[in-house]
Amino acid sequence: MIIIIMLGIAASIRGGVGIGRRLSFAIRKESLTWHRNLLVQNQSDSFNYTPSVVCCFLWAQRPGVVLENFARHMSTASLELRTDNDFVRFSITKDGYSAKEKKSMKKVPRYVKMSKKAKLNELRLYRLKAKKKMNSPNPEVRIRYKLEKAKRKEAWLIEKLRKLEVPKTPGEAYDPEILTDEEKHYFKRTGEKKKNYVPVGRRGVFGGVVLNMHLHWKKHETVKVTCKPCKPGQIHEYAEELARLSKGIVIDIRPDNTIIFYRGKNYVQPKIMSPPDTLSKDKALEKYRYEQSLEHTSQFIEKLEKELENYQEHVVRYKKRKEAAVDSAIADV
Repeated sequence: MIIIIMLGIAASIRGGVGIGRRLSFAIRKESLTWHRNLLVQNQSDSFNYTPSVVCCFLWAQRPGVVLENFARHMSTASLELRTDNDFVRFSITKDGYSAKEKKSMKKVPRYVKMSKKAKLNELRLYRLKAKKKMNSPNPEVRIRYKLEKAKRKEAWLIEKLRKLEVPKTPGEAYDPEILTDEEKHYFKRTGEKKKNYVPVGRRGVFGGVVLNMHLHWKKHETVKVTCKPCKPGQIHEYAEELARLSKGIVIDIRPDNTIIFYRGKNYVQPKIMSPPDTLSKDKALEKYRYEQSLEHTSQFIEKLEKELENYQEHVVRYKKRKEAAVDSAIADV
């Protein structure tokens, strides 16, 4: 069969139009007979040919037309004989799939844009469901709805706080100076007498606090840091954090939530006074609000869980009392 195909190509090239047509007809007849014999013998349902044979075969059938289109697919193209629905068809593909099959495989479900009316209807439906749960006659349904809502809010707040966390950058090696007892006493009295101070409020420790400490150390050796409001034990955390960020020395922590810092004997004001691994003023306030909300939400969740537990115990006691009353009534009868 390949010899006949090559003869057909040679005849069409030399200009033998009539011979080429007769040979191409013979090729079609020969190829169809050959495929029919193979199908009868149940050898295979599909046949793949090499690119060179495919190109020769198609050029012999349609001289001068298909060669240009097939030049692009010479390396990976294949001719496949398909016998679906009792029809014999030739399909030319790169990897054995037809164009329609490829299109269906690549088809990705597109996002359907909802209209404004559809969004409003969906919100109304959610609100209606929530209203039904809130106004349910069963107390357990109401408590569970509030508990689910509070847990969703708690997870959302935790995620927000996780995004506001600033990774601590490994700073330069810092060796704090060793002071004698006399020096500590002198700097403590000096810090108490002087009126310069830096406030730490609800935002906590952020870049602005460290910046103000360096600005005070420009003219004074010591500075007071007052923390209000401050939870029990939080003053020591603030002292450690400020000592790490400012490279200062903690002289004294007073009972009225005041820390006295000494700048050091060989103090040199840094070029960047606000450390890069701290929050800004706005971000620090946002973090404080999320922390407050998370604290209240956690307390509310504990309260609801306790309430649900008490209600379930009450239901169990009520059922036992009812069963006991029924048993006593049966015994009297």
